[in-house]
Amino acid sequence: MSRYCPKCLKAKRACICQWIERIHCDTQLIILQHSSEEKRPLGTARILSLSLKNARLFIGEDFSLHDELNTLLDDKRYQSVVLYPGEGARTVSEVKTKAGHKPLRVILLDGTWKKAFKMWKLSTNLHSLALVKLADDLIGDYRIRKAPSSNALSTVEAGFHLLESIEPNVDFTPLITAFNEMIGFQIDNMPKGVFERNYSGKR
Repeated sequence: MSRYCPKCLKAKRACICQWIERIHCDTQLIILQHSSEEKRPLGTARILSLSLKNARLFIGEDFSLHDELNTLLDDKRYQSVVLYPGEGARTVSEVKTKAGHKPLRVILLDGTWKKAFKMWKLSTNLHSLALVKLADDLIGDYRIRKAPSSNALSTVEAGFHLLESIEPNVDFTPLITAFNEMIGFQIDNMPKGVFERNYSGKR
């Protein structure tokens, strides 16, 4: 009998499914998760894929020949873009204007900066898509993970800020609620003093 939840893939004692609330939005979110991130206990991509009815999650590194992804990208009912801070990346408002009446399909890369860069370089099917970026002043709250800078966001935080910008009339706060509950559970189950010594100063 597996000790992992079959839905969120986390250990059953740390299962996040109890905090998931289903959200409907017009934006289609496609999460490309690096294979090394799939079963990380602190990974947040599953919060997005389980919460959003219009989300898909694919695992790998090079998605150039990924049949399901390429079928989605060929669906012209959506305007496909990649959330990636590369050269020429546009703001959400600019991308929405260009899309016109089409809903957006956003590709989100889930991995460390180094892994996300490699996924981007290898996945040549993404290179023709417009890039979208988040605001520079966003502050991450991933309190129990080392981050290269204060504005480094977890995958679920990036998805939350992105979707909130695209569809301001939809309540996406359940994403952050699930994220905070997951973090709180992990902190509560740390050996006494570990959080205070290593993470309590992080904001």
